[in-house]
Amino acid sequence: MSRRNLLGAAAIVPLATGAIMGTASAQTARSGTGKTAIVTGSSRGIGAAVAKRLAREGYSVTVNFVVNRDMARAVVRDIESAGRKAISVQADVSDPNAVRRLFDENDKAFGGVDVVVANAGIMRLAPMSDMTDENFNRMIDVNLKGGFYTMREGARRVRNHGRIITFSSSITQLRSPTYGPYAASKAAQELYANVLAKELAGRMISVNAMAPGLVNTTLFTDGKTAQEISGFVQRTPHRRLGEPEDIANVIAALCSPDGMWVSGQTVFANGGVV
Repeated sequence: MSRRNLLGAAAIVPLATGAIMGTASAQTARSGTGKTAIVTGSSRGIGAAVAKRLAREGYSVTVNFVVNRDMARAVVRDIESAGRKAISVQADVSDPNAVRRLFDENDKAFGGVDVVVANAGIMRLAPMSDMTDENFNRMIDVNLKGGFYTMREGARRVRNHGRIITFSSSITQLRSPTYGPYAASKAAQELYANVLAKELAGRMISVNAMAPGLVNTTLFTDGKTAQEISGFVQRTPHRRLGEPEDIANVIAALCSPDGMWVSGQTVFANGGVV
């Protein structure tokens, strides 16, 4: 064997060995094993997909709901049927006392928390001239205040080396008509994440805002015609709506050890629509 071929073979051996060991490790241990996650608004849609995805990574999960008790229990059953642990807790994130109770129930069940995903949110759409005080105030209560209450409690309780993820939206960049107040409530999450990441310096807690695009959930599809939805699809390079699992996969990556270095950022997971 020539010297060049010998060196090439020597270089390949550790790479192959590493690949084999990496595969074996992935089969025997998940990144969330022994850890706990709280996912707000997780009885359906993106939140449910995130709860199930983190459970597959080994996390015990607290599933949060406001009114959809049966749907939340179904998510818990799905997680438990896969051999993981989960509980469901009713709490309206617009109430700071309810948020504290949500974390208390999680801590009683699992002993602490490593990941908080502030997914809970609502959307009310109208031109600014037609937006009612009731709809505007409810979005502020749930999105702006609820995101803050959840992240504040997360800042107090998430264990070192954990993750805090809140939800913005790609609509902050699209800025379509009727979305003004909603987009404003979501843009605040980007500021929260960037500032909180700095405030938690030294604790190795990565904080980010997730900004999905057009996702196939009732939050997006309700009130839209098939033609309107098709128009949105055509604006996306992948020519489809995102699915909740698409967003859950990105969050799982951020929560993995490999995602630690991403912090204080807004992560746009939108299939290239912006």
